[in-house]
Amino acid sequence: MVDKANPDKNDIEVDENVRCQWEQEQDSLKTKLIVEDVYPWQKQLTDSSAMTNLKYVAGVDLSFVKGDNVTACACLVVLGYPDLQEVYSNCSPVKLTAPYIPGFLAFREVNFLVDEVNRLKRMKPQYVPDVVLVDGNGLLHPKEFGLACHLGVLIDIPCIGVGKALFHVGGLEKNAEHMSKIQKMEKGGDTFRLVSDSGRVLGMALRSCESTTNPIYVSVGHKISLETATLLVEKCCKHRIPEPVRQADMKSREYLRVTFNSDGGGRDQKAKLPATKKPTDRNRTQPVSSSFLDDEGSDEEGESSFGDYWDRSTKTAPQ
Repeated sequence: MVDKANPDKNDIEVDENVRCQWEQEQDSLKTKLIVEDVYPWQKQLTDSSAMTNLKYVAGVDLSFVKGDNVTACACLVVLGYPDLQEVYSNCSPVKLTAPYIPGFLAFREVNFLVDEVNRLKRMKPQYVPDVVLVDGNGLLHPKEFGLACHLGVLIDIPCIGVGKALFHVGGLEKNAEHMSKIQKMEKGGDTFRLVSDSGRVLGMALRSCESTTNPIYVSVGHKISLETATLLVEKCCKHRIPEPVRQADMKSREYLRVTFNSDGGGRDQKAKLPATKKPTDRNRTQPVSSSFLDDEGSDEEGESSFGDYWDRSTKTAPQ
């Protein structure tokens, strides 16, 4: 029954119903997750003496109209490998409808990233990527099933999670010990493992290039090992952020600038939106997405772990 005298209570009740449904769906999808190498190119990549048949790497990103927590842009970019030259890109205007529930951020945006991949398959199937780099976490997540895992299972393509800031999960913290490990990273390519309290390796801190001392955080999404994922991310970095995700970010913000006269933003606009009555109904009249909320991790300074507003000049804390 709807409580007209207490509308906030109604939102809580709806969110709880949505949470239960999403939790069941998440658990079901998780049974299909593969966290090891399955394709020949992955083994070839780790063998420095071997030629790899890896041809295309993709990046996905979502950016929001500045000051608007509904209107956004979803972008998919495909680059050739190893030259990292663009062969395909597409931006789509999207709008949020789903509620924000901690631990389930992927449900707000993943279907619209899937839309981008499906559009590529229809329009330019020759450029379907061998791997997708995701502006989001994979196993580095409270339920070890973040956006990169969710997307990977749905599209059945290897996915890698790339985060800018450490996600505080499983006892991982940006504390003195963590900072000490960062200081010991002397050159591009240096890494250290992100080990939870239970001893499980959830990801890898990577100094992605010589020009930065601030690491990024790599985690397995789907159908790839952590070793291979980390190596590939490093090979895709001309700057701190791997080029596929960097290009998707820049293109999505440029699309918003031209279309909406906005500089664009990432998951840096925190708000609680009304829940949809049917969470599985994505209101697909046009593509819809959500990426301004980062329940999947923030550091003490409020930077999201995968809602990376790479080099944006208009940063605000998401939490």
